[in-house]
This record gives sequence, C-alpha cells and structure tokens, in this order.
Amino acid sequence: MVNTLKVLSVLLTYPSADLQAAIPEIRAVLDAERLLPARVALQLRALIDEIEEGDVLDLQERYVGLFDRGRMTSLNLFEHVHGESRERGSAMVDLRKVYQQAGFDLSSSELPDYLPVVLEFLSHRPFEQAEEMLSDCAHILRRLGEALQERSSSYQAVPAALLTMIGEPDLAAERESVSVDEVASENDSIDEDWMESPVSFGSQGASDCHKAASPVSVIRFMPRSR
Repeated sequence: MVNTLKVLSVLLTYPSADLQAAIPEIRAVLDAERLLPARVALQLRALIDEIEEGDVLDLQERYVGLFDRGRMTSLNLFEHVHGESRERGSAMVDLRKVYQQAGFDLSSSELPDYLPVVLEFLSHRPFEQAEEMLSDCAHILRRLGEALQERSSSYQAVPAALLTMIGEPDLAAERESVSVDEVASENDSIDEDWMESPVSFGSQGASDCHKAASPVSVIRFMPRSR
C-alpha cells in the first residue's frame, strides 16, 4: 500500500473540519515514507499548512471556485479528454469495472474518474500498477498542475508530487498568471486546442487486491459484497 497516494487523495477532497483534524496523520505518513523530493515535499507542506490553518468556510469557497467552476482545473480526469460527450460515459463504465475486478465498489456519489477516488484506489494497489495507471494520464496531471500554477494555487503541489512519483519531469518552476476573464471563459466550452489525448485504464485491476488499513480516514471505497 502506498500511503502517500492516500494522502494526496485526501488533500484534494473538499475541505472540512475532519480533514483539518487528520493533518497530523497526513504529516506522519509523508515523514514515514519520504517518497517525494525536497522541493515538492516543501510545496506539499505549504498546502497542508494552508488547509490546517485556514478558516473552513474560506477554504471551501476557494475550493469550489477553483475546482468546480473551470474545466481546466476539473478533478474529473475524463472531462479533460471527452468533455460531456457520450465517450466519457463509456470510459467511466470501463474504469468502474477496473475497480470491481480489484474487489472494490464506490461507496459514495463521486464519479469513478474523480482524481481523489482514483488515487485512493491506487493507494491499495502495488506501486507498479499505480505507476502504470498514473503514467497513462500523466499528460492530464501535467495540464492540471500547470493550470493550478497559473492560478497561484497551493494545490499545484499534488499533481507535481504525482508526476515526480512516476518519474515524470517536474512542473516548470514558474508559470504566468491568468486573468479573471481568461478563467471565466473556460466555463463556456471545451476548446479542442487543450483537450488531451484519450486515456485508458484497463488491465491494471485484474489481480488480487490486498486491502490494508489506511492511516487517513477519508474512505471512498468498500469491499464488494460476496
């Protein structure tokens, strides 16, 4: 089990008092596994500090404005590929099958391509499988990280951490900020110029799943009923 992936999943969830209470566990996991290079770990700790010290309502307002009102920063991976087309539905059915083959069912209303859900699932898989799946969508993770950088958001540390974990080049050190008008224009339509290449998650979930207890308590999956 790769607990760092679980931590990254939790950090991308909607801010809450429960998340703030879990911060000591989150720090303990990162200190124990030490999978991230120093610069990325420092960026991630800035995000952790921001979540821990912030007012919950302010954190929630910023989260919604960042992730729920712009497609460039959507946490639903297939939205970056298919938008709202019929192909996205087929891709999500296939991804749900991957989860089921590994012995997990979604236990919430989240969509299967929601990045925190994907990361939580992968935290229970052998790292080789997690690395393969994340490599399949590395181009999406990079675009997401760059979009968050452009908005000067501390959340950019999460895709940056994922890219370094799978051996991809880190995000650029600096990005130009975007204007409010540019951010707002993303809500109107998906531009073909930024839609990413298709990503397919297929055979990674076929082997036996050994589900370990997680040190962080934001759970989205439950074992399938036999």
